[in-house]
Order: sequence, then C-alpha cells, then structure tokens
Amino acid sequence: MAEANQLAARISRAVDDARERIVELHRSFVTVRSVTGEEGPMGARAAAAFKERGLEVDTWVATAAEMRAYLEHVGEQTVYAGRTNVAGRQKGTGGGRSILLNAHIDTVPEGDHALWTQAPYGAALVNGRIYGRGSCDMKGGLTTHLAALDALAACGIRLKGDVTVTATVGEEDGGLGALSTVLRGYRADAALVTEPTELALVTACEGSLVFRITVTGRSAHAATRDEGVSALEKFIPIFQDLMLFEHQRNTTLRHPLYDVFANKVPVNVGVVRAGNWASTVPEMLEAEVRVGFLPGEELEGFKRVVTERILGVASRDLWLRDHPPAITFFGGQFIAAETPSHSPICGAIRDAHRRVTGREATVEAATYGADMRHFIAFGGMPCVMYGAGDIRLAHGPDEYIVVDELLTAVKVVAGLLADWCGVAS
Repeated sequence: MAEANQLAARISRAVDDARERIVELHRSFVTVRSVTGEEGPMGARAAAAFKERGLEVDTWVATAAEMRAYLEHVGEQTVYAGRTNVAGRQKGTGGGRSILLNAHIDTVPEGDHALWTQAPYGAALVNGRIYGRGSCDMKGGLTTHLAALDALAACGIRLKGDVTVTATVGEEDGGLGALSTVLRGYRADAALVTEPTELALVTACEGSLVFRITVTGRSAHAATRDEGVSALEKFIPIFQDLMLFEHQRNTTLRHPLYDVFANKVPVNVGVVRAGNWASTVPEMLEAEVRVGFLPGEELEGFKRVVTERILGVASRDLWLRDHPPAITFFGGQFIAAETPSHSPICGAIRDAHRRVTGREATVEAATYGADMRHFIAFGGMPCVMYGAGDIRLAHGPDEYIVVDELLTAVKVVAGLLADWCGVAS
C-alpha cells in the first residue's frame, strides 16, 4: 500500500509539473473542428500526437461494406470517406494485463456562435476553464490518455502490459468508429472510455430505441372536417399511452444504479410532422420517438414490446383498427450495456481514484448511450467510463472543461495504467 501511494505521489507531481503542456495539448485538440462526418483533420491531429509519443500508429476508415451487417447499431452514414480512426499502441515488456483507452473525436455542431461568450474553436483559457466545442465531450478524454502516458514516461515508468489508445469517429450518431475498432481486431483485458463523468465510475449505459410512427387519416376541407379523419387527432391517444408507458416502466422497473433517477427510462417524442394546409384535415402524421431501456432488457424483445403497445392502442380505435399505424425503426439503435461493479477493472479504477483524491469514487449509471456498449457487446471486453467534465455542459454553448479536474483524471488514469498493466522492474 505504501509503495502504491508513493508511486501515486510521483505521478501526481509529474502531472502538476506538466500542467501547461497538458493545457496546450488539450487546446490544440479543441481548435480543430471535428463535427460528426467531418473528423478527418482531427484524426490527422490525433495521429500526429500518437507518433510524437512513439506509439505504433494505425489509421483507417470504416467502410459501408464493413458496416452493412451492423446498420441497426450504428445507423446509415451519409459519408464514410475521410473519417479517420486512429489507434496507437505502446507495447509492454510482457507479463502484464492489457488495456484499451478510447476517446471519440467527433463532436456535435457548435450551433449559433452568437450564443457563445467564447469562440467555439478558440480554446480560450479563462478562470481555469478551457472553452470550446468538444472541450468536454470528449477531447478531454483523449488528452487524459496521452497526458497519462506522458506522466508515466516522465517518471521513468515502463509498463508490463500493452496500452492501446484509440481515437474514433461517429460516436454522436451511433458509434461507427468504436465498432470498426472492434471489427478491426482490437482487444484488451479491459477497456476504458473517458466520457465526461465528473470523475464518477460509470459501469452501465442505457439503451434506446428510435422509431417513426406513421398515422394515416383522410383529408377533407376544414369546412367539412367531419367528412375527414384527422391523423393528428388519431395520434393523440398513442402519444398519451406512450407517456403512460413511461410512467408504468418507471414505477415497476428496478435497477440499483438507475433507481436514483426520477425518470430512468424516458420517452421523448422529438419530431412531429402533420398536415399541409390550415384549411385541410391532415391525412398523414409522422412522429419520431426515442424510448429508453435498461441493462438486462434486450433490443429485439423490447422492440416487440413497443410495437405491440402502440398497435394495442390502435386496436381500440375504429379507424386505426382498419388503418393501423406503421412503425419503422431507423438509425442506430443503442443497446444497453453493463460491466459488473465488482469486476477487476472497476476495482482498479476505484483504487486509483482513492489514491489521488483521498475519496471513494461514486459508482453510477448513464442514461445516455455511449461507445462502451460496442466494446462490451461486440468486443467481449469489460468496459467502463471515467473522465473529467460534466455531461450537462456538452452539446450547448460555452462548453468547457475545468483544468484541475482534467489533471485529476490524468493522475487517476496514469495510476490505473501502472496498477493494471504492471510496472516493469
């Protein structure tokens, strides 16, 4: 124990000494615009950073042919070309456990620049915060991985086990890059995704279904609206039952990590399109819906539950009984995933967190989908999330990451690598 604490102290001093370099590394990532589908320049920047650290670098682009059998999980892509994934391997001396460290390099669009007080790609350092799109979600994770390796090198520490760092594309719309990483053959004894978790250990991520409901009515002039059938009016009972479905699931489903959430399985009707003229009864309505589901609930079975629920509502309406709504699942469906909290990787992260902070790490679940599901489901690896940053700041104006929290994450991950992979004598 004393030796582990001494090593943690050495690593901590090395990270503190490198504060300015870590800040500049992170700022250099944030200045590169890398909206989903346009990740090429950031892939090149990541590859350069990997090479600067002597990692064995592999770059590739996922293809439509590769993804054809997995479209349900990652969704249709408008473009594949130019979206570079990067893997860098630091080979160990042998005899230690391996680890895969993942960070996605794509971001959502920055939105209206007028809503930002700092330039979205200026990477401004203000009052100990680095501002910019992707600063939190999740280029901070990539910085954490590389700065952790730098800290170990500064301490003269060589690892027994292999460390693979992956910078992947397409997480924001389904996880194209993470899945491609697994299909390319990358495996390890455990995987860590450094999503912004506020330094909590996240061992489970929620699944979600995305689908379209198409309701058919009958058009008529508004002056004779009773001659028509409003698709909007026919949708209202379906919407009401979806809200009831949400309530019933929240009151009956139990999961120790999700019971803290007031709404652990939210249903969201995000898009509704109906009608074409104010004086015409709408003959068609399309609604796009997202429904959450928990670890332990399987994708195909839950799709059947949702479909039967909606058609059950329709069967109680004379019009919809003969004109049932069409239900189409589209885009990437996010499966739920979980690594047991007693897994060795969870214990190693908790130990590293305790040595750095002096406190126990909070163990939580995420109500959003993340790339960890691909490493678990398709890679067969235990995978968890732990990183600096607050997910509530992601996707909005003035996204930022707190430098002190970023440095804490670096210290914890560096300590994790020493413990998990083993230190060569």
